Amino acid sequence: MKMTDKIRRLLKKGMTAQEIGLKLNVPPSRVHTVKWLDKKKKKPSKIVEAAQITKAELKALLPKPDPVNHPPHYKAGGIETIDFIEAKDLNYRLGNVIKYVSRAGRKDSDPIEDLEKAAWYLNREIAARKRA
Repeated sequence: MKMTDKIRRLLKKGMTAQEIGLKLNVPPSRVHTVKWLDKKKKKPSKIVEAAQITKAELKALLPKPDPVNHPPHYKAGGIETIDFIEAKDLNYRLGNVIKYVSRAGRKDSDPIEDLEKAAWYLNREIAARKRA
């Protein structure tokens, strides 16, 4: 009989790691290792648990879109458009250029219309700078 089997048998009887170590002449850490391995075997992996989730359960776990504070059409590319605009310290017109370009084709609006709005704001910015 293997030592691990002997340890498991004595663990089932309720003996402590120290008692088992003395009886079998093994360090208590070996007993703890066997306990840890057995515990690990009993737990299903997270991959298995995830595979057993239904689509409805998965949808319920995912964060709900926030159309006011964090609209999904402004979060593409890993950075929100407003964060980029503020980081670059852009004025209102240039901020709108970025906004309309970044959301073109991502929102339920006509992408051509979004690009035309971006061009309109860009032309206003160019005219304002020429006047200055």
